[in-house]
Amino acid sequence: MKKIFLLATCFTLSSLVLFAQGKVDRSKKPAAGPAPVITFKDPATYTLSNGMTVLVVEDHRLPKISASLIIDAGPIKEGEKAGVMQLMGAMMQEGTTTKTKAAYDKAVDQIGANVNVSSGGGYASALTRYFPEAFGLMADAMRNPSFPEESLTKLKNQTLTGLKNTEKSAQAVSSRTLNALSYGKNTAMGEFITEESVKGINLADIKKEYKNYVTPSRSYLTFVGDITPAVAKKLAEQYFGNWTGTKLELPSIADVPNPAKSEINFIDMPTAVQAQINVGNLVTNPMNGKDYFALLLANQMLGGGAESKLFMNLREKHGFTYGSYSSLGSSRFQTMFNATAQVRTDKADSAVAEIVNEINAMRNGEITETQLADVKAKYNGSFALGMEDPARSARFASNILINNLPKDYYRTYLQKINEVTLEDIKRVSRDYMSNTNSRIVIVGNAEKIMPQLLRLGYTMKKYDIYAEPVTDAPKDVSADASALTTDKVSAYSIIEDYLKAIGGKDELKKINTVTRTLSMVAMGTPLTGVSKEMLPYASLQEMKMGDMVAFKKAFDGTNGYNAQMGQKAEMDMDEIKEQKDERVIFPQLYYTTGSDYKLDYLGAGKINGEPTYRLKVVMPSGKTNVQQYSTKTGLLLQDSYTTTMGETSVDITLNYSDYKKVGKVMFPYSITQSAQGQEFTFTTNDIKLNEPMKAEDFK
Repeated sequence: MKKIFLLATCFTLSSLVLFAQGKVDRSKKPAAGPAPVITFKDPATYTLSNGMTVLVVEDHRLPKISASLIIDAGPIKEGEKAGVMQLMGAMMQEGTTTKTKAAYDKAVDQIGANVNVSSGGGYASALTRYFPEAFGLMADAMRNPSFPEESLTKLKNQTLTGLKNTEKSAQAVSSRTLNALSYGKNTAMGEFITEESVKGINLADIKKEYKNYVTPSRSYLTFVGDITPAVAKKLAEQYFGNWTGTKLELPSIADVPNPAKSEINFIDMPTAVQAQINVGNLVTNPMNGKDYFALLLANQMLGGGAESKLFMNLREKHGFTYGSYSSLGSSRFQTMFNATAQVRTDKADSAVAEIVNEINAMRNGEITETQLADVKAKYNGSFALGMEDPARSARFASNILINNLPKDYYRTYLQKINEVTLEDIKRVSRDYMSNTNSRIVIVGNAEKIMPQLLRLGYTMKKYDIYAEPVTDAPKDVSADASALTTDKVSAYSIIEDYLKAIGGKDELKKINTVTRTLSMVAMGTPLTGVSKEMLPYASLQEMKMGDMVAFKKAFDGTNGYNAQMGQKAEMDMDEIKEQKDERVIFPQLYYTTGSDYKLDYLGAGKINGEPTYRLKVVMPSGKTNVQQYSTKTGLLLQDSYTTTMGETSVDITLNYSDYKKVGKVMFPYSITQSAQGQEFTFTTNDIKLNEPMKAEDFK
């Protein structure tokens, strides 16, 4: 019976749009020009006696100089003091042993400079004439912070206020939870700041971490602008030459496995008006890795901008979101591939399905030479444009040192980009963008989103906003004496109760054919029709507008076709497999009798205020349905699943009601379908059982 609803959906969604073509085809992009040739001068490089590396990039076009200091400590595990490095960096801006914060800020303002410091380094920028003073102020804050107690109290209160605000941000909670669950809450890359950890930080902790990590060891000082290497070296020696500190060792961090099987991690945020979705997996992608450049292009193609696959699908095609993007980190340590979107609550399940579809399309090689050429052209242009900034070559130089890259890494950058082939993109998509070991983190209104997510067939785990597992409270069941208690309910008992409720197995097995006469209204037009079913698989559905056949579907148990407004299409193999899923009349008779169907009890639900048991059913074809059965009557109230129409995934929800007896068996006389924002109701006018039928009736 279900198949007629899918056919009706095809009918109601069908449309044809014709576009007239003019002489000028403005839809075609201009052809990309040749890749630009990149040339730049290496910076002058010095090493101070304390181990600090100094790099100098001369650019005398403007009377301005900047200096940046990077301390390459790597990921730092803070444990129960999570947040101490952030607070320590903020405390370094609260005055020095020679100047109060007010005096320090005034000194910076008086010369029109930009100076800031943090736990990871510092920055100073000013006009050439004032730069030595600005650089001295930066060095003073780095080397001589005063760490006033009253400032710590102020900064802790500000941090706690910020944490309260993030509790209401689905995006912040999703990002935090994704890292915590992926890397582990007790790791440097998975831990996060909490109210408890902030309250536990004291001034001794701040000073201890400063001593441990703010040091010239593994540090890189880069000058850019209107300065000569000799002057830069003199300034570096003057302000940092006698600086000493702890010798840093880059930490060794073991890789973390991805989930053994893709799963949904759901965080309930009842106040959220949208769903925040992150789909990702951990990867190893160092800048000197063999796949780095292919991965740059693959990620750009999938979700790097407004022309990417994710954006064009979720925004332009389906209208689920304002934008959908992907990212793929590069690091000496394990990093993450992540596809993300913030979508309408009612489309969270569909958005997840489409994100996964696009990842699968990349993995399956559904990409073209034109798409590859486009992303290469984008990298060629943006890279060349960026070289107009002299600071870029300085960053390149420090990157080469920090990441142990070849000296010609950036000179041959575009060459490596343009050597990437379509086969390279396909290979790295398969190797790095997982479709079986992903973590799908969703933050949103659980009551509105979770029931629909179940149809996707993933294992679902619930967490709070701090990545702690959530165990559902005992589920409400009907007060009816025949209802099962929650500790006894199972997929098997749900099906047994349903079969008993509609008449019992013995009576159901007596029925070999069912004939229904139907009526419905589609787009304001009344339709009438007939549905015939014969064991084991044969079925026919036909709906008419007056004397004209609007749509028809026939399956003789082996082959079948769909016909719509005179157009006929033979069923493909996938459609035939799905057709056999239903076993035509009472598929539930077969749910528990063999291994063809896989069942999983998902807990309690509710349909129009009536408590239900939710059941996941994986059909023989592999398609997943989520069904809801009344805890009071045992009757099937809802069935949700996803199917494909052409290249489009369509979510179908069927609500069953108005059960009546035909002989000794109950049938729903009203079935309401929701699909693609449309809703219509099939009304059964009459049902006849065991009328004679033959194979020719289904041709």
